[in-house]
Amino acid sequence: MPARAQSVKVLVLGPFAVGKTTFVRTVSEIRPLSTEERMTRAGELVDELDELSEKDTTTVAMDFGRLTLSEEIVLYLFGAPGQPRFHGMVRSLMQGALGGLVLVDTRRIADSFDAIDLLEEARLPYTVAVNHFSGSPRYSDAHLRDSLSMDDEQPLVSLDAREIGSAKHGLIALVRHILYRPRHLEHTP
Repeated sequence: MPARAQSVKVLVLGPFAVGKTTFVRTVSEIRPLSTEERMTRAGELVDELDELSEKDTTTVAMDFGRLTLSEEIVLYLFGAPGQPRFHGMVRSLMQGALGGLVLVDTRRIADSFDAIDLLEEARLPYTVAVNHFSGSPRYSDAHLRDSLSMDDEQPLVSLDAREIGSAKHGLIALVRHILYRPRHLEHTP
């Protein structure tokens, strides 16, 4: 880590199976910590897997990675589990965070509201990042903003969590939003 670098804690949030673990693995310059485990029958009873038959693992605590954006900014990434039963833990992870990246799957847009609500409740700035999956519908930014009840000032980007350049694009948009958002929107701890 560069000697002059400012450490920035950010969260990677979103619904179950949206690509948070993949995202952290893709961008982390260190070997990421992952608490991904095989799903059990008990989990299948709680987690909705209707459209996710290929999903056989889930994050049970968090993913952790680090990314140096510049000599001045080093991001510490905390990928949070997306199931509602983990909201208490996600709120704990938010302590000390400067913002969040919310991953969205266009096949399940409404599933992203929980993550957005958690960030808004904590008054943390966030960027919405549409993670494109093979065969997923493509929508205009205007349609996505309307579906997610987003203001025009709220950053919205598209990315592929498997591609490092694309994934970094989401984090850069988040850092810009944290640095340059209007003062009246700033988080007060």
